[in-house]
This record gives sequence, C-alpha cells and structure tokens, in this order.
Amino acid sequence: GDDEAAAIAAAAAAAASAATVSAAPAAVMDPATGAVVPREEAAAAPDLTGTASDVAAALPVRTVKNHTIYPVANFKFGEKPAKKEKDATIAVRMHRMKQKYEVEGARRSVEAVLIVHQYNHPHILLLQAGGFFKLPGGRLRPGEEELDGLKRKLESNLSPESDTLKVDWEIGDCVGCFYRPNFETAVYPYLPAHITRPKEVKRLFIVNLPPSCYFAVPANLKLLAVPLFELYDNAQRYGPVIAGLPLMLSQFQFVKA
Repeated sequence: GDDEAAAIAAAAAAAASAATVSAAPAAVMDPATGAVVPREEAAAAPDLTGTASDVAAALPVRTVKNHTIYPVANFKFGEKPAKKEKDATIAVRMHRMKQKYEVEGARRSVEAVLIVHQYNHPHILLLQAGGFFKLPGGRLRPGEEELDGLKRKLESNLSPESDTLKVDWEIGDCVGCFYRPNFETAVYPYLPAHITRPKEVKRLFIVNLPPSCYFAVPANLKLLAVPLFELYDNAQRYGPVIAGLPLMLSQFQFVKA
C-alpha cells in the first residue's frame, strides 16, 4: 500500500541522485593554471573583483617572468666610426633582398630588445637613422646560429672597439617572431595562410643587460631610450614591430634595480 509506494518513490529519488552525481565530469579545467585536472584538485576560481592590485594578487604569479632593469644613468654612451648604410632607399633594400633570396633562400634576421628605466618607467633602447627607428640587430649569415648572430650584431652596433670595455652580451628569451610574405615593407606576427615560403623571418630576443656598461654608437646613428607608453599603438612612427613591444613584453614583471 502506502508504505510500498513510499519505498518505491524513495528508491527512484536515490537512483536519480546517483545518476546526477555520476554525470558530473571527473576532470575539469583548473582556473588557476588552465590545466585539466581531477575535479577534487581544481583550485577555486580567482576573485577578479576589487581594485587593480587585488586582481593582480588574485592571478597566478607563476606565469609571470621577472626581468631586472637598471637606470639609464648607470650606462655610459660614446661614439665610434660610422657604419656605412648598404641601402640608400627602401626600394634598393627590397631589390637586394630579392637577389639574396634567389641564392640563399629566406632572409633570417634577429633583433635585440634592451630595456632600461628612467622616471620610474621602462624604456627601450632604439637606434635612429634620420627619421627611421630600429632595434639593434640585422641579417644572419647562412648557417649562422641565432644567438651567435645576434651577439655579432650587438658587437657591431653597440660595443666599444676597446677589448677592455666590450660587453658580454647575455641573450634571453625570444619575445616575438615576424614574417615578411613578399618583397615589401609589410611584416606580420604570423605567416599568412596562402604563403608557403616567406621572404624573411625575423626573431626578437630580450637581452639581460649588466648593472652598467659602455655603449659605443656608430657616428651616423643615435641611440635613444624611448618609453614603452610612447611606443604603444604608435606604428605610424615606429612601425608595427617596435610598436608591438609593449604587448610582447607584458609577459614580464620588470624589477627595477
């Protein structure tokens, strides 16, 4: 009668509850790491409400890399003989690149990101030739390793000629890669789908500067310390690669020494 009906209803409810529990996924994404882990090991989602400092404190700090930067006043700057520019115009440069491509294949180039601080803000060291800005670096020789080539270019661009003042360049992480799909000025942080053979592959590496050193700049160039906020979203003045540096470097926590 009534007791039997109640027992059947209770059994059905228990079965439904068991089915609901068993339907829950055994593994979930941990909001703190992004990794798929057993449900019981997942951390609670970070609290993203409150002030900016509260949000920063709630986010997992192990994903941030520290990079020590020193005051620009720590460094000394001098001059050395001018470097002859190989290309008088961009058109001449593109023509020379095309000729080398036919012999050597895609151009490989490397550039250095050197960071100092001034007025409590990170600054990037840029070379200026007329109205053109560039990072120290350049083309790799055929078969040359990237780090070896970048050290060679830094020697040429910024090291004093005196052996006693030369810098022991310490190359850090690669922070960006750009592709030139055609013999034109446009470069992209990805390889367009319809391009199978890029004309140039350019990689950017952060450089771990010593607490102080001596820079010697070719007489026909200037070395400028440009603040990150000046570069951000300013491709019209600095080009897309340099203007993209604030985003590329957002993976680092700058430690001011």
